Amino acid sequence: MKAPELLLPAGGPERMRTAFDFGADAVYAGHPRYSLRARNNEFSKLEQIAQGIEEAHARGRKFFLTSNLLPHNDKVRTYLRDIEPIIHMRPDGIIMADPGLIMMVLERMHGGGWPEVPIHLSVQANTLNSAAVKFWQKVGVKRIILSRELSLDEIAQIRQDCPDMELEVFVHGALCIAYSGRCLLSGYFNRRDPNQGTCTNACRWSYATQPAAESTDTGEAVPLALDTAFSFADEAAQAEQAFAACGGAPRHPAADRVYLLEEKERPGQLMPILEDEHGTYIMNSKDLRAVEHVARLVQIGVDSLKIEGRTKSRYYVARTAQIYRRAIDDAVAGRPFDPHLITELDGLAHRGYTPGFLERRPSQDYQNYERGSSESQRSQFVGEVQAVRDGWAEVETKNRFAVGDTLELIQPRGNRTLVLEAMRSAEGASLAIAQGSPLRVWLPLPDATPGAMLARRLDIHPVSEKTL
Repeated sequence: MKAPELLLPAGGPERMRTAFDFGADAVYAGHPRYSLRARNNEFSKLEQIAQGIEEAHARGRKFFLTSNLLPHNDKVRTYLRDIEPIIHMRPDGIIMADPGLIMMVLERMHGGGWPEVPIHLSVQANTLNSAAVKFWQKVGVKRIILSRELSLDEIAQIRQDCPDMELEVFVHGALCIAYSGRCLLSGYFNRRDPNQGTCTNACRWSYATQPAAESTDTGEAVPLALDTAFSFADEAAQAEQAFAACGGAPRHPAADRVYLLEEKERPGQLMPILEDEHGTYIMNSKDLRAVEHVARLVQIGVDSLKIEGRTKSRYYVARTAQIYRRAIDDAVAGRPFDPHLITELDGLAHRGYTPGFLERRPSQDYQNYERGSSESQRSQFVGEVQAVRDGWAEVETKNRFAVGDTLELIQPRGNRTLVLEAMRSAEGASLAIAQGSPLRVWLPLPDATPGAMLARRLDIHPVSEKTL
């Protein structure tokens, strides 16, 4: 079987290099002002983009530029001017979503004024069926990034119907409450439009529910005391017993009431809403994890497997690249899936995992009702190796760790687990605890290389202080 491309996010040059070091075949970076991750984009200047393309090509890898916003007229007027110098840098593809911009760019290319650079259709275009794929193929698009709302079987059908079109599928990262990113929530709250690249992730915020409401004569929702006999737990148990795929449980009268929602940073601003028994993070999707489906995607013949996260850390890039690289290599070689890959992904901060729409599951599987922030159950990124001298590694700390902790040394040539036996300060004094960022400490790591990362294992308890 053909190995699909492993495509990693590159929020900056260092994360690009990390992605390549740990097994990525290609990276995607943001076009300044015209991508959906305008914040935290270190590829903010033409010189940086040119350097990224040059480095990628020198390593035999690919560099794609994401230019996928849905523009208002003011950005349409400047788009060709701003994309032209990048086109002449010859990236391996431009990821776009807006039909008008695609038309304008292809006209310049077909007219001979610009070099031919492949256009990839962004997931933001919400491509869900074979007819849409064929339409974009006729337009001149070379690759379709399929919508996240498709199942594995639907992807397989599109592959069968469109055998000569490149197909790309997201396999890991954040999911959106809207259709593949078409959201207005952030723009509604604080005028930062997700479709213009300035999303504040308002769906992840913490919301508290207020008592039920009733409508006044003017249509305004005002608080109403809840029926004290109503129990969310009892209702959940009854619903579970009467579960049906499309909702077969009897509806409680309280479910038809209007409730009021209050975001914790906006006290007193009560918003009417209908909700279920959980209610706190009502818009907070779990994160996508499809490592266990890589073999099926390889079998289907998907051309590229994509990981989300241009605003994520070097640690995230390294871990996901390393783990999905192994999953792809195992699938191509015909080896069975290694369940330890799932365990290793638990070492990343996440909001709970779901296969998203790749599998058809009960709706509650997609939703994280417990927290909005990302957490890790297995390990925590605690440091990055800056230099190695006489068997000791200089480490810039990122989080607290101590002598006696079990650490994992993560580097491209392989990982290993060790118990930290000693630590020194920058001045040479013995230390028991590194309190966190930003400190420089020295650890006995003779086999470490600059750029290697350290994670503290949370699933292995440290030795007691008596043994230190």
